[in-house]
Amino acid sequence: MVIGLCVVELSLEGCRSLKEKRSLIKPILARLPKEFNLAVAEVGGQDAWAAAEIALVSVSAGDTGKMHGLLEHAADWLETHFPDVEVVGTRIELL
Repeated sequence: MVIGLCVVELSLEGCRSLKEKRSLIKPILARLPKEFNLAVAEVGGQDAWAAAEIALVSVSAGDTGKMHGLLEHAADWLETHFPDVEVVGTRIELL
């Protein structure tokens, strides 16, 4: 069994309030699970207006290479489908 975790650091430069930040983060948290069959949660920076940290998690029965590729693809997809959000960094761990 393989458990994959990807922590994505986001920059939300245009946000001027937590309400505006939530309006950007909420669609991301809704779409990623539908597109990639991942569990997703905001795990850091909840009180910061211009930054967020989200975690993507998946479990698979086998191939670590496929798991790593899935998580990389999800992070890349995020950057291309949400132009108001900049991916500052990603960290992938496989257990």
